[in-house]
Amino acid sequence: MVEKNPDLQNPLALEHQVCFSLAVASRTVIALYRPVLAPLGLTHPQYLVMLALWQFAPLSVRELAELLELDSATLSPLLKRLEAAGLILRERLPEDERRLTVGLTRAGRDLRARAEAIPMHMMEKLGLSLEELQELNATLGRVTSKATLALAQEERT
Repeated sequence: MVEKNPDLQNPLALEHQVCFSLAVASRTVIALYRPVLAPLGLTHPQYLVMLALWQFAPLSVRELAELLELDSATLSPLLKRLEAAGLILRERLPEDERRLTVGLTRAGRDLRARAEAIPMHMMEKLGLSLEELQELNATLGRVTSKATLALAQEERT
């Protein structure tokens, strides 16, 4: 096994790369969610969709995609699986057939009660306090905002 040796003089050292830390943290935390979400019959991406719907349903597919920062090619299969599981309904609006809305079924609404313990359970698994998680979430929000701005600036040039 390669021994990690922090080289403060090397700007390309793996352990100095924010992208590496974010990628590893993301994979690891999502892996912790798997056994917690399995009894609910949800994958992590499906859980995120359900979180958005529990908070804001009904939503148009476009609104849901914007909220989750997903493109429709990624979101559509998630919605199909959740609909097949009986948790959501996708319906076209009679006044605008082009607009597809997503709402919760009774089973989808009922699942929320079982999911309410997940945040506390994850906090315990991670061994972080609520304050630490809120600070981390705020920091990640700032990183995302700044990266989004940088991408938008690059696209303009």
